[in-house]
Amino acid sequence: MEQLFGEQLYMHQFKINAKAAFTGDVWQWHQDYGTWARDDGMPEPRAMNIAVFLDEVMPINGPLMLIPRSQRHGTLDAGHDTSTTSYPLWTLDDAVVTKLVAEGGIVAPTGKPGGVLLFHGNLVHGSAPNITPYPRKIVYLTLNAVSNHIRKPTRAEWIAHQDFTPIAPVADGALTDYARAYRQAAE
Repeated sequence: MEQLFGEQLYMHQFKINAKAAFTGDVWQWHQDYGTWARDDGMPEPRAMNIAVFLDEVMPINGPLMLIPRSQRHGTLDAGHDTSTTSYPLWTLDDAVVTKLVAEGGIVAPTGKPGGVLLFHGNLVHGSAPNITPYPRKIVYLTLNAVSNHIRKPTRAEWIAHQDFTPIAPVADGALTDYARAYRQAAE
């Protein structure tokens, strides 16, 4: 991501979106950047989401749904929903979603625990409730270009980080080295 943005990054958000078996709630159609811009004062959509599947994500247990190429439309007009999700969210109306879906369709990435998905902050996405016996948890890391740090935070630090310290990258083989050391220690 540093290569993509051409500069160092900081962690704007770290969150877990958990959809419990039988009771996981809906997340309406939205763009993350819409919220970051309006509520946090992020100047440009120069942040990316990294989603890591903690449970198996299946077509039936409330997977994340994406509208391909919708980020190309820029930041869309949105309404401020303050009651449906765990925190206020800028959501898109049905007519906008219908138009975008007619152009790009809908995809719902699935995968085993440990699967990773990267997507742009302006990509339109949402998820249906989970009414199955299978939980669905996804960890989201939002990395933002340091020069693009938020300017007028209105949300708590635990929702929108206000520490813009760059993330220090590790060597390419660090994870493999760690796994080897852990394996050797267990033997």
